[in-house]
Amino acid sequence: MLKFISKVAIEYNALDPRKAACVELLAQCNARKAKESNPACVVELHRLPDAAAPPRVVVTYVNGVEEVIDAVATPAQELKKQILDRGRLLETEQMFREAGEPWPVVIPEEEIHQSFPGTKVCSCFGCGILSNSLLAYLIVN
Repeated sequence: MLKFISKVAIEYNALDPRKAACVELLAQCNARKAKESNPACVVELHRLPDAAAPPRVVVTYVNGVEEVIDAVATPAQELKKQILDRGRLLETEQMFREAGEPWPVVIPEEEIHQSFPGTKVCSCFGCGILSNSLLAYLIVN
């Protein structure tokens, strides 16, 4: 989970009942497997003195982008999913840049609506699914 993150700052008030997602994410970030994925990642815990301040997570990715996530409205699994999704996006971007391809990839509008030449639509029985015997018959003939 920490592979593409340089820093995670988890902020909450210890007496705030809304802190559950932050505590869970903190536990996941401190897990051995997560730490091994990126030992250079800094995991910080900031205890907020003000009980009115909402719990939040500040994630800094390796490309310098900082994302602030409201931990009140977001469950821990969703926090983790958002971080992993952004990490996958960064990984894809890095692969394109290393290959010398432009990023982001822009697909021309006319190509979006073209059919893919490698696909065939079967109109047999109106469902597009062939039984093995019918498929064998069609291949032979």
